Amino acid sequence: MKIVIYRFFALLYAINFLVTVPIIIILMYINNKNHRLFRKIWAKLQLKLLNSNVIIDGTIDNSAQLLIFNHQSLLDIVLLEAIHDNNLCWIAKEEIGKVPIIGHILKAPKMISVNREDKKGLIKLLKDVKDRLDDNRVICIFPEGTRSYGDELLHFKAGAKTIAQKYDLLIQPVVIINTRNVLDSKNFLVKSGDLKVVFCDSFRPSQKDENWYKELEIKMGGLYKNELANFNSNR
Repeated sequence: MKIVIYRFFALLYAINFLVTVPIIIILMYINNKNHRLFRKIWAKLQLKLLNSNVIIDGTIDNSAQLLIFNHQSLLDIVLLEAIHDNNLCWIAKEEIGKVPIIGHILKAPKMISVNREDKKGLIKLLKDVKDRLDDNRVICIFPEGTRSYGDELLHFKAGAKTIAQKYDLLIQPVVIINTRNVLDSKNFLVKSGDLKVVFCDSFRPSQKDENWYKELEIKMGGLYKNELANFNSNR
C-alpha cells in the first residue's frame, strides 16, 4: 500500500516538475540577469512541496570556487540550489541538454554540459569552467559521474581533479544524505523526509601532492557511510 502512495506522490511531483520547469526557463530567458534568483525560488518551492526538512552540518564557505558532491538523486541539485547563496554552475551530461524543453534548464542559466565520448570534451570543459569562474560562478561537480545506489560512493572520475589543479581552486567537499530516499526517480517514488547536507572544511590542493584526490575520495566515502548509518539509526 505504501508503494502505491509513494508512486502517486511521484506522479504528482512529476506533473509539478513538467509544469514549473518550463515557467522558470521562460523567466530565465526573459530576465537572464536574475536567473539565479528564479532558480533559488523554484528550488525552495520544491523542498516545500516535498515536505522536506533540511539539516545542515558544517558551514557553507562562500569563498569556495569548486564544490564536490556525492550524487544520489535529482534532488541533490535542487537542495543545493535552495540553500547555497552563490551563483552555482553545474557540470552535467550533454544528453540532458538535448532533452526537448527540459534541456533549456542547462542552457538558459549557462550551466556546463560535457560530451564524455568526445576526445575534445576536456578542452571544452576547461574553457567553459574558466568562463564561468571569470563570471564569479561556483563550479559544482559530481566526481562519481553518475548516481550511486548503494551505501558506498562510486570511484571518482578524473574531471574534478583536472579542473581543481588547472585553475588552483579552493574546494569545498559536500556530502548529501537521504535525497534518494525522498526522491527516487529510478523506482518512481516520492515521500517526505529529512535531508542532511554536510559541508566539510575547504582546502586548496597542493600541486605537488599527487594523492590528494584519492584521499578525498576515501574521506568522502567514509563520511558518507558513517553519516548514512547514523542518519538511519536515528530515524
